[in-house]
Amino acid sequence: MKKYYPWVLVALLWFVALLNYMDRQMLSTMQEAMKVDIAELNHAEAFGALMAVFLWIYGLVSPFAGIIADRVNRKWLVVGSIFVWSAVTYLMGYAQNFEQLYWLRAFMGISEALYIPSALSLIADWHEGKSRSLAIGIHMTGLYVGQAVGGFGATLAAMFSWHAAFHWFGIIGIVYSLVLLVLLKENPKHGQKEASQGEAKPSKNPLRGLSVVFSTWAFWVILFYFAVPSLPGWATKNWLPTLFASSLDIPMSSAGPMSTITIAVSSFIGVIMGGIISDRWVQRNLRGRVYTSAIGLGLTVPALMFLGFGHSFVSVVGAGLCFGVGYGMFDANNMPILCQFISSKYRSTAYGIMNMTGVFAGAAVTQVLGKWTDGGNLGLGFAILGGIVVLALVLQLSCLKPTTDNME
Repeated sequence: MKKYYPWVLVALLWFVALLNYMDRQMLSTMQEAMKVDIAELNHAEAFGALMAVFLWIYGLVSPFAGIIADRVNRKWLVVGSIFVWSAVTYLMGYAQNFEQLYWLRAFMGISEALYIPSALSLIADWHEGKSRSLAIGIHMTGLYVGQAVGGFGATLAAMFSWHAAFHWFGIIGIVYSLVLLVLLKENPKHGQKEASQGEAKPSKNPLRGLSVVFSTWAFWVILFYFAVPSLPGWATKNWLPTLFASSLDIPMSSAGPMSTITIAVSSFIGVIMGGIISDRWVQRNLRGRVYTSAIGLGLTVPALMFLGFGHSFVSVVGAGLCFGVGYGMFDANNMPILCQFISSKYRSTAYGIMNMTGVFAGAAVTQVLGKWTDGGNLGLGFAILGGIVVLALVLQLSCLKPTTDNME
């Protein structure tokens, strides 16, 4: 069992990743059902505030979540995180007014932020060497599937009620947290590192990890090339249905499913491809992970151009597929590349900072593209994002030259 546990861990966390994105996404699909009972949701501004408070809280908490994950048993952090956000999901079914929804949504941002830094560093520790990128890539597919499954919240709301949808999804998560309580295991090396750190005075400072991470020049490069692709990444999540509808001159009822399925399927393929290629390439060349990620980013550049200026079915959908594959290859290699430059003692801290930067970049680009959409320039906005990604690509290839695949 010990031999296969690293993959058992990935399977366990895959379902957590699915619930992580499903529970946050389902609210957006149930607006129509909920506005009947909660009058404030009839106003787009109020609904936007619900979505925004999650992102801002999630982003602000992410660095602290990383610091905590580097200093405690990550099993308990993962179990506690899924239990709390599932309980919050369950309680949202009892919400009677906008204020209650708002505070529950904010609390969900805190609990969900604790998960990703812990989970990715845990997978990275269990999968050293030949399987790291593939393991993380498989885990990332759980996020994509969760985003898609979240859409079924509207189906449940139509069949029963929005209250029942929140209740059932919350109960599933609470029950699964009990399964993790029994089956999830911390990597033994994590405890050893903490014990050795405890002998040194600097490690008693909870901000020690921040100083180490920020003093590593390669981290600033990684932070930039992580944040820049987050701009088109969030743009596709929030604005691609609108772009498909306007570029192809089709109703939103068709553009929505077409765009989300295009990105979900291609991203799924991309993370698996990116994981396999990276794990094999790094065995022959330490820059293999960097090169794999660069190929993925490279694919997103022409994709964004065609998304911006294309008007035929082949060009727009083809660009969406190309973007998804490229972004998936990039997504699967962020933590593995981080492992080449940041010690295993501080990886959660580093990824927490990256997560915050990516989320804030996403919040900013969503607002900017909203203004561009009102001006009829959404396509131009997507094309400009392609040019910005080129800068990240050049910096990545010029500066990231790892000397090891696993910085201790």
